Amino acid sequence: MSIRAFNIFSIILILVWIWADKYLSIGAPSYGWLLLIYVSVLFCGSYFIRMGFFLKSICSIKTTDQWIALSFDDGPAGSTSQVLDILKENEVEAAFFCIGKKIPGNEELIKRMIREGHIIGNHSFSHHPLFDFFSAGKMLSDMLEMNQMIKDITGLSPRFFRPPYGVTNPNLKKAVMSGGFISIGWSIRSYDTVIKNRHRLLNKILAKLKPGAILLLHDTSETTVAILPELLKAIRYKGFHIVRLDKMANLNPYD
Repeated sequence: MSIRAFNIFSIILILVWIWADKYLSIGAPSYGWLLLIYVSVLFCGSYFIRMGFFLKSICSIKTTDQWIALSFDDGPAGSTSQVLDILKENEVEAAFFCIGKKIPGNEELIKRMIREGHIIGNHSFSHHPLFDFFSAGKMLSDMLEMNQMIKDITGLSPRFFRPPYGVTNPNLKKAVMSGGFISIGWSIRSYDTVIKNRHRLLNKILAKLKPGAILLLHDTSETTVAILPELLKAIRYKGFHIVRLDKMANLNPYD
């Protein structure tokens, strides 16, 4: 359900509730419950990107092929080179959603990503804790600053954008649309920055594999680096092919 459809439904429900209260004396506290439900739905719609509540995002691809795509967030970081080594050794191409403020000093990693067949997506410049409270104009400015950094290094301007923390809202929708970006989510959230047990993390990911899945990992996670070789082998053992995100989605990742 979109925000527009939900608001229409909410208005109708409130009108029905007012009518019921008039004739059945439901009582004032019931309006508090309505408000709580309304706010709860807005929160869930904002937090769970797969709902497409405020902003439609590509979270998986409809396909009968045994394809999945790998994506890495929050780099470049010290462990990014290790991730790239493992991907190169296993002949795997991935999408890296990078943070602009982390790029200075890591320009060679950005060049290496492109050179070795990976794509770079925009994960904002600042990844600020309060990014979700920025105005649409400030969000867009932040996103464009990140794009300019990538363009200065590679000559490419990313179209794929992954919202910081996966949170969406009306301001972000406006910024994404104004900037001509494509919002990218995920269908498998690994929680690799939280789960430190390698066996548990590996099993969690493998249990959720489906055709067209987009897997969210972090090249900042030491646990991810540790399990990545085994994960790639296990994915293939289960009959899946790892396909670069833009190829699986049949979209151009750059302007």
